[in-house]
Amino acid sequence: MTSALKIIPPEEWLTVSSPPMIIAGPCSAETEAQVMETAYGVASLPQVKIFRAGIWKPRTRPGAFEGVGSKGLKWLQKVKEQTGLLVTVEVANPRHVQEALDNGIDILWIGARTVVNPFSVQEIGEAIGGRDIPVMIKNPLNPDLKTWMGAIERLNRMGIEKLIAIHRGFSFFNRSPYRNAPMWEIPIELKRLYPNLPIIVDPSHICGNRELIPGTMQKALDLEMNGLMIETHINPSKALTDKNQQVTPARLQELLSKLILRRETDNSEFSHKLEELRSEIDKLDEELIDILARRMKVVEEIGTYKKVNKITILQLKRWNELTRDRIEAGIKMGLSREFILKLLESVHEEGIQRQIDVMNRDEP
Repeated sequence: MTSALKIIPPEEWLTVSSPPMIIAGPCSAETEAQVMETAYGVASLPQVKIFRAGIWKPRTRPGAFEGVGSKGLKWLQKVKEQTGLLVTVEVANPRHVQEALDNGIDILWIGARTVVNPFSVQEIGEAIGGRDIPVMIKNPLNPDLKTWMGAIERLNRMGIEKLIAIHRGFSFFNRSPYRNAPMWEIPIELKRLYPNLPIIVDPSHICGNRELIPGTMQKALDLEMNGLMIETHINPSKALTDKNQQVTPARLQELLSKLILRRETDNSEFSHKLEELRSEIDKLDEELIDILARRMKVVEEIGTYKKVNKITILQLKRWNELTRDRIEAGIKMGLSREFILKLLESVHEEGIQRQIDVMNRDEP
């Protein structure tokens, strides 16, 4: 059950030449010269209307560069005056909000570490105090959709209607080429639940490596996300924070020029063929569900047989053999090892639970 959101779409408060919305700027504001030079480079790109820069940057461990603080807000005022770009900063407490508002910041964003604390989100909303300012909400560090939704709903109920969600990936223990696993199913589900809520993607934090950014940018747009936030620095190799994931304005221009913008079509032949293929998928999905249901009935019979004969549920040798054989068969049919393993693990987990239920069931 979700609460309806009252959202004012960005096209009503942000002038863009054409979608998607592009936000660019350095991870951290370091010096006035660095901020201005980067801003001039970003402002030369017609797709970019919003300049981002971190002012307050508390790091996971103390001792690293933690931002220039409030004086950086004056630099952003200068960016606005000299380039015409809107400016946005991250805020983590009411003092940040007040200083940002006092210095004419156009858009606020709430970071991944702050989103997890409803007390902080509430205090930030109260500090905004009904002012007509857009707020962007990054996803929490952990893959927790309800926490993300909670922050969005809390601010919306406080009268903030210019809201945008930012997908920046999730911390996850599995090894991955990404700094933060994209887990696209989570922002897709958020979009399904709140179809009027704009979602932009932060490829820089997802990738952690500038070489991975182009593919992530394209995938974000292919999944109908509404925009991109890309960390851009005039000299990334000298950046004081997250230097490996930042690009130069020139590189950003190149990346944006190569994006393919796919749109809905009114071509009847295309629509007919697409509907035909989707219908085929629907039929196959029905067959899959039927097969899984029948498989679980057999699993329950096995559980009953084990119970009668006092046999343990987990048969590790059998599981290892099954996994090896099924993965080998799946690879031969063009499926990836990772996909087959995830599928088998999910089915096996459900099967174990079914057998546990059988073992604990009182006989009539």
